[in-house]
Amino acid sequence: MKQLIFIIISTLYVLPFNAQKNNQAPSIPVTEEYFGTKIVDEYRNLENLENPSTKEWMKTQTDYANSILNHIPKRKYYLEKRLEFDTRQGYSVTNFNITDNDKYFYLKKGGNEKVAKLYYREGFSGKEELLYDPSNYKSSEQGHEFIINYISPDIIGDKVAIAMAEKGKELAEVIILEVKGKKIYPQVITNTMPANIGGIKWLDDNSGFFYTYFPNNDPKSQDFYKKTQAILYKIGSNPKELIDVFSSKNNTELGIDEKKAPIILDSNDKYYVGMLLDNSYYRQTFIITKQDLLTRKKTWKSLYSKDDKVRSLQLLGDDFYFLSQYNAQNYMLCKTSVTAPDFKNPEILISESNDEVIGQYRVTQDGIYYTTIRNGVEAKLYLLKAGKTISVKLPYPSGSINLQAKGKDFSDIWVSCSGWANEEQRFKYDLKTNSFLSENITPITEYEEFNDIVVEETIVKGRDGVEIPLSLIYNKNIKRNGKNPVLIDSYGAYGYSRTPFFARIYLLWVNQGGVMAIAHVRGGGEKGEKWRLGGFKETKPNSWRDLIDCTEYLINEKYTSKNKVAIWGASAGGITAGRALTERPDLFKAAILEVPTTNPLRDVLAIGSNTDEYGTLKDPKEFKALLEMDAYYHIKKGVKYPATFITGGINDPRVLAWEPVKFAAKLMANDVSKNPLLLQIDYEGGHGNNTAAAHGHANLSDIFAFAFWQLGHPDYQPKNQKK
Repeated sequence: MKQLIFIIISTLYVLPFNAQKNNQAPSIPVTEEYFGTKIVDEYRNLENLENPSTKEWMKTQTDYANSILNHIPKRKYYLEKRLEFDTRQGYSVTNFNITDNDKYFYLKKGGNEKVAKLYYREGFSGKEELLYDPSNYKSSEQGHEFIINYISPDIIGDKVAIAMAEKGKELAEVIILEVKGKKIYPQVITNTMPANIGGIKWLDDNSGFFYTYFPNNDPKSQDFYKKTQAILYKIGSNPKELIDVFSSKNNTELGIDEKKAPIILDSNDKYYVGMLLDNSYYRQTFIITKQDLLTRKKTWKSLYSKDDKVRSLQLLGDDFYFLSQYNAQNYMLCKTSVTAPDFKNPEILISESNDEVIGQYRVTQDGIYYTTIRNGVEAKLYLLKAGKTISVKLPYPSGSINLQAKGKDFSDIWVSCSGWANEEQRFKYDLKTNSFLSENITPITEYEEFNDIVVEETIVKGRDGVEIPLSLIYNKNIKRNGKNPVLIDSYGAYGYSRTPFFARIYLLWVNQGGVMAIAHVRGGGEKGEKWRLGGFKETKPNSWRDLIDCTEYLINEKYTSKNKVAIWGASAGGITAGRALTERPDLFKAAILEVPTTNPLRDVLAIGSNTDEYGTLKDPKEFKALLEMDAYYHIKKGVKYPATFITGGINDPRVLAWEPVKFAAKLMANDVSKNPLLLQIDYEGGHGNNTAAAHGHANLSDIFAFAFWQLGHPDYQPKNQKK
């Protein structure tokens, strides 16, 4: 049997694509009934990723997909260009941290290096010093390739906590490094993911910190996100002796849902604020005195609930600063007293704007700097000083802005600006001279090959009259003749805004003759709360229909045609792209579903906190919403579906690999076209992060090549291909 499989795989390239579709996945149907509706799940058995037949089918499909992709002449074009860019760039810097006493900590990766290393300097002009190379971690053991995915220096920069992860896993191992002498403490903290949940919150005396602990370390388990605990760790103590200070187990009096992750959010000199994390847009918080928490007293008190619609809380001195959407679509910047907080009737510092959504804010000695965004793509910077709002002119027009500051007792403010065609640049702003001083750790790279690229921000009128922002990136010399290959990226969930960033894959797509489109569909946060709620639970169909409307706009405006369009959706964007694919299979030539949510009816049971975004099976209205957004359920027999490339990560805890696997199996069983349907499982990755740079580049290179192949680019056509 193994010999037969090898022969099939080695000759798949010359077989018709529907020959592979005949290698169908094993199917053991399960029928369930919800509110009078019977649901047949033909491939429930594939949810057991440890089942030998499931593992064999995934492996066979992945081998087949790679054999097909291997015959695309320029499969590695994007990978090779990214590695070339990395070398040209010299170094890339991430995870920038500055302590109050001006010590800089950051990750830096050389162009020819696999992973980033931890560096340090005293002040921007100080001498750079290498602190830690992750390749030294467990170097005596075989098969490891750790990356640093999170760093947290203590308050004065004497020690730094370093989180290491590998193979796309999000659970990390944390070590503590003493900066002077570069001593590594022997204790290792496991079962935590500070890069995603809770971070690391140092004690005032730097003797320890808080972090969030995961009792279950199996990301494939339905219990993975349950019963997490906020832990107090003291440097040098045994990490296995957990000091639980905030959890459903420790604080039964609070009635904490075991599916919500407790974290220590913020503090001042007297109080700690705890938060319960889930996938809801607003969260529940509690407050406790520092003395009580550190002496293990259970005196947590409720601070605010989800109904208060609070975001971005900061505890500074005797006041809470926060963004509020209580009776405000686009946020207000507010504050309220710590001793007598009133989150529904606070002091309003910045009122809501009609067309600008307030984003970040930083409180400094000189006032409050804050950003706004219009349509998700046009960023502005303001300063609230002595009750007056001052517009701060940026060094150049920017699609997105990131702010960093030391705090209310300092004037220091850093502004990072970026756009679709502009690499991120970091500046320190001087209020006295109203000037920006460049503070890039590494030089900005020139990309002459991108000089002819232009960005157009346009508006598409949706079928219901709603105005949908659409970002277009293309060469200034393109002809609108309906022949341009167009790749449309979309997301539309969790209130997340697709703000502009320097995406080299988008720019390289354009350089190869394509048009890149980013559809800012409903469900995202580009236009405030109304926009988010416009693609949420019962209104979720607006997300994929906005994508469909944007596609039809590009066709009608002669940017492209049906046979030249590919759609791309990743993670929760798999709902948007997956349902567009199943609702209008005639409209697209190809679809890319990257680690996609395609079976939310089952997803909400596997990852319980997703009910906050998608809905629950316990409510009849929300069940219908889940059913409507389920792309897997909407695959129909006898339909000609477009070419589809589906990926999954075996170590993915956010979208378990069985979701793309089930979708691929059902699509192959029901499709009657001759188009390729490929399933590729990444056995060294997860949700697209926590791997070496080249690994991520290679995955994107396959997406890039598949799309150009299917859209007819001559440089990507296999020779002697049979369809």
